[in-house]
Parts: sequence; C-alpha cells; structure tokens
Amino acid sequence: MTTWNLEGTKSHLLICNGSSCMRKGGEEVTLAVRDEITKLDLDKQIHTTRTRCNGRCQDACIVIAYPEGNWYRVDSPEIGRQIVRDIDGQRLESNKIYHWVNGEMMPNPTATPTKGVRKGSIIKK
Repeated sequence: MTTWNLEGTKSHLLICNGSSCMRKGGEEVTLAVRDEITKLDLDKQIHTTRTRCNGRCQDACIVIAYPEGNWYRVDSPEIGRQIVRDIDGQRLESNKIYHWVNGEMMPNPTATPTKGVRKGSIIKK
C-alpha cells in the first residue's frame, strides 16, 4: 500500500463513495475532482480520499473540504471541478450545505440542506 507524502498539502477533499452517493454520480464526481486537480497541477496541494457514508445521503453526492470545513452537495461532476478551482470556498454558496462559523459546524443559511437526524438520538422502529 502506498503512503503519500502529504508535506505541502493545503486542503483535503473527502469524497463520499457511499451507496447513496454512488447511485447519484459519486464515481463521476470523484474522477472529475481528481482530473481537475491534475489539470491545474495541484496534486501537491490538494489530497483526496474516497470515504464511505458521511451520513448526508439525502444531500448526495457529498464532498467535504478540510481544513476549510465546508460540506458541499455536488449534483454534477462540474460542481466537483468548481470546488477544486474554488478551494477556499468563497463561491458555490448554494452548494455549500454546512460550514464552520466561530468554531462550530453550522448549516449554510443560503443553501437548503436536508434536515438530518440529531446525533445521539435513538431511532425506534
């Protein structure tokens, strides 16, 4: 298994490849993000990781940018490419569903994320 040298990395994109995201184009988004990174010669600055489910299935596909702390709803490979081009998160407000505000993860008021189940709540069947 390869161990990447992450020295110089400025951003880490976590690309959900859980089943809901994969049904909604997760593979195409992953390939587009990675292609755009290579095309812009940002391989040393942006690292990507395919993840399993990130718990936002109804907002699928999900891309999370850290250390920026932005969670994006990505409904096309082109949006994935735009995230790479705008890694600091100044644009794409309508796709940014969560972001850090004063050290706390908050919903983006300009987006319409699907309301989720609170962590720690018990779901009874």
